[in-house]
Amino acid sequence: MTTAPAEAAKGALARYEAVIGIEIHCQLKTASKMFCGCSTDIDGAAPNSHTCPVCLGLPGTLPTINKSAVEWVIAAGFAIEAQTPPATRWDRKNYFYPDIPKGYQISQYQLPLAANGRLTFDTSAGPVTVRIRRAHLEEDTGRLIHQEMAGRRASLIDFNRSGMPLMEIVTEPDIRTAEQARRYAEELRLLMRTIGASDAEMENGQMRVEANVSIRPIGREAFGTRVEVKNMNSMKAVERAIGFEIERQAELIDGGDKVRMETRGWDEPSQSTYHMRPKEEENDYRYFPEPDLPPLMTTPEWLAEIATRIPELPSVRRARYTGEFGLSSYDANVLVNDASATALFEGALAVGAGVSPKLLANWVTGEYLRLAKGDAGGGSVDPVELAALARLVADGAISGTNAKEVLAEHYASAAPVASIVEARGFRQISDSGALGKAINDALAANPAAVADYRAGKAAAVGFLVGQVMKATRGQANAAMVQTALRERLEAAE
Repeated sequence: MTTAPAEAAKGALARYEAVIGIEIHCQLKTASKMFCGCSTDIDGAAPNSHTCPVCLGLPGTLPTINKSAVEWVIAAGFAIEAQTPPATRWDRKNYFYPDIPKGYQISQYQLPLAANGRLTFDTSAGPVTVRIRRAHLEEDTGRLIHQEMAGRRASLIDFNRSGMPLMEIVTEPDIRTAEQARRYAEELRLLMRTIGASDAEMENGQMRVEANVSIRPIGREAFGTRVEVKNMNSMKAVERAIGFEIERQAELIDGGDKVRMETRGWDEPSQSTYHMRPKEEENDYRYFPEPDLPPLMTTPEWLAEIATRIPELPSVRRARYTGEFGLSSYDANVLVNDASATALFEGALAVGAGVSPKLLANWVTGEYLRLAKGDAGGGSVDPVELAALARLVADGAISGTNAKEVLAEHYASAAPVASIVEARGFRQISDSGALGKAINDALAANPAAVADYRAGKAAAVGFLVGQVMKATRGQANAAMVQTALRERLEAAE
């Protein structure tokens, strides 16, 4: 296949319907591991330095449930509108890979902590709601490291990650396009970050997305053969990998071949999936109740207390921004999708009485995010100073051009806006007498533009306004300059 995966998949979807289910694993933000006291602060740690007999699966050890991890999953259940049962159970999921020290994983199967939820998100074709079958807790595996050693291919195991608390969220097969899959993953990541359950960084394995992909002829009810796709380490990779897999399966069927049930990995350099291993069925895992852990009971009081910790969710915040403040859907999405932008906007709103929320939103989504994106030094904007700057612009005391310079200096130095404006002499010139000389000079220095305007080229006035702004170092009131220029040009005709 030579076309881009997402584009190629669009061709396949003219003949087939994709049926996609998503499984997402999120490492939870707890101080210790799921069933032992080992620290979860493993970033940069030496291999196998954060381990103990429990997370190494040594004989004679017993697990102890991490309460914080349980509460994060219950909180996530509230966020996805799921139900938490009065009793839940732990199960052993048996499989034999080198990164599973016990030969089984403690997980949840029949009675998860949260079930029957849903998540609604926007796509280019409009909002989509996906049913979420379950959200449950389990322990993470170790990490295999493949490398060359003494001229031979070797596989090493780091068990620091083994036993980390992991939440798995499983959808129903409701997703129909690669774009929907990516948007779902993005919205779920935002949700996890908003409630504080996980940092959900895909690049370092805190969030892992796996997709079960099948296709069927349009109009057919029966599902096709599903293929699991793994190793997608970015949101773009999620969309590209699923798009590729849809087209790959379509080409197999069109050529008279069969799709085989398997697990495939995504290879970023070649932009294609590759065979990893045959796909296991659920009965291959031989689930049975975990004998070393009792059932976990919940109470209405405990659930109610956890519910009080849930902050304003992204969907509610977007609706508030568009409904209460009149922001566009685009601006609301940009603000909500960036935690620092949300905090700055909310903070500036709280202290910026009388300042338009739309004006504040423009500064946050525009100049602030531009500065933050290109910054490696850890600059910041104080909400109080942003509100002060926006008020100066709204009152006509400073031009928009100069305000951008002020914000950039404040971002880098944390100096107050007022002192920057004073030091740079940025107070806007709105006095007609003071503007008169600059206007006269611009008209005298640019006779061609004057002639163009009088010949009917109205855009020429914009050039003249620019010349006045340049002469006044951006301090002239642009609206007053334009009005005065038009009056002078039309009066002389």
